[in-house]
Amino acid sequence: MVLVCVALTHTLAAAQTPTEHRTPWGDPDLQGVWDYWTFTPLERPDEFADRDQLTAEEAAVVAQRSNAAALGQDAPPPPGEVGGYSQEVWTDRARATALRQPSLLVDPSHGKLPAMTAAAQARATAEAAAGGYPVRLRVGGINEDRPEARGTAERCLLGFSTGPPMLPGGYNNNVQLFQSPGWVVLLNEMVHDVRIIPIDGRDALPADLDQWLGSSRGHWDGSTLVVETTNFTNRTGSFNTSFVSWGSAEHLTLTERFTRLADDTLRYEFTVNDPNTWTQTFSGEFPMLLADQPLYEYACHEGNYGMQNLLSGARAAERDDTTQP
Repeated sequence: MVLVCVALTHTLAAAQTPTEHRTPWGDPDLQGVWDYWTFTPLERPDEFADRDQLTAEEAAVVAQRSNAAALGQDAPPPPGEVGGYSQEVWTDRARATALRQPSLLVDPSHGKLPAMTAAAQARATAEAAAGGYPVRLRVGGINEDRPEARGTAERCLLGFSTGPPMLPGGYNNNVQLFQSPGWVVLLNEMVHDVRIIPIDGRDALPADLDQWLGSSRGHWDGSTLVVETTNFTNRTGSFNTSFVSWGSAEHLTLTERFTRLADDTLRYEFTVNDPNTWTQTFSGEFPMLLADQPLYEYACHEGNYGMQNLLSGARAAERDDTTQP
């Protein structure tokens, strides 16, 4: 099978003027299934430290190099190991796409996450020293065989990459946006996470009422949908990727902006403001492209014998280990 690698060289700078798509009731129309997969990394690689834009050729190299590394994981596993599912068949990593921006983060200008506060660092150090896995870890427990080490994504409570904010992950990088008068709905394919967002000016939830995905309120800034989300639970991180979770989200205010730039393109922007975890705010942006397929059901743990076998096998091994006290 020959895999054709094509870099997504679309650049947001080339289409800054919103298009005039309108709903029947007059709001900007952002509806559709939007695909946000890209190999472009969250943080700017050191090789592009002084760059805020890549050439099309450089973006193609990033896409092809990352694609080759991902598909290399499909090599036969060592004897005695079952391996994972195919990267080429089951994940978006088979699509070699990268943006001309060198990182998803655009602020700070160096394209890196800011430093954590001293208090957040101390908390993370204490947790690591205790050898524990806080429940709020978005993924957590990779290659662990203790039930308390499994993270919220593995428990089907939160998606690996659906946020908020949304970030490209290995697969299911699709979100469907619905609109009706006074409301916007964001339905992510991963773990079928859904946010129902009023845009009628109502207040946020009381400060002591927390939710897994927070409490979102929206409004229009011209043709841009602005969504502000607070009331996150402390059982999730202040910021999460598919594999890492930082800090604790109970003091997080997340601002997202959705702007339709063309028939087939949304600009997605996010800003993380959490002074308890980070020494400064930070922001990212990237395009979402209109998908040519519907959103499919994500059943999560349906038929997941792997988790049952992993945990029961570990308990059996513990019983057979005569070195245990």
